[in-house]
Amino acid sequence: MRRRNDIAANQSSASKPGERGFGTSRLEAFSDGVIAIIITIMVLELRTPHGDRFQALAPLTPVFLNYALSFVYLGIYWNNHHHMLQTCERVTGGILWANLHLLFWLSLIPFATAWMSANHAAAAPSALYGGFLFMAGVAYFVLQQTIIGSQGPGSLLKSAIGRDWKGRISPLLYLLAIASAFRSPSLSQALYALVALMWLVPDRRIESMLSSRPS
Repeated sequence: MRRRNDIAANQSSASKPGERGFGTSRLEAFSDGVIAIIITIMVLELRTPHGDRFQALAPLTPVFLNYALSFVYLGIYWNNHHHMLQTCERVTGGILWANLHLLFWLSLIPFATAWMSANHAAAAPSALYGGFLFMAGVAYFVLQQTIIGSQGPGSLLKSAIGRDWKGRISPLLYLLAIASAFRSPSLSQALYALVALMWLVPDRRIESMLSSRPS
């Protein structure tokens, strides 16, 4: 019910003459659609094995594990993107471009996932995968800061995220994983999984901030 009221408020604010921006519903719908397509493209890399026994699945294990890791990452971005937009009352042109920037890097994850799955013990695919994750993290940060800038000094999003320690440490772990790929691709991939596990822990900062606001 609250979500419906928020959407109605967004649409109402967008209709006022002379006020910049518009509601978030179209941006959310577009982003959800793009992420759904990305996941669909990625799952098509899970080829049917040749054989009718469970042993035929063994060669596909790295492919499945990499798919699962990338699926989790996309789920994390989708989840956090959804929560972040709950704090946004109006969408500006800058927010639109920052959002497209994020979707661009996310759209490259299926390519990196497929290459790493086909060469799971090689350095370059693991490093490239980390590079795309790093750039997606940078793009998310840019989107976050663009929304904060559009909200002004009393930004709800800025108050909600606080120090954002996970957002600060994740890029460092990505860079460490990229460097590790040239010595041990397995260690590199384990670090990517560590970052994903770190973000799987529910982050209720924005939910808590929104629930504490007077209705």
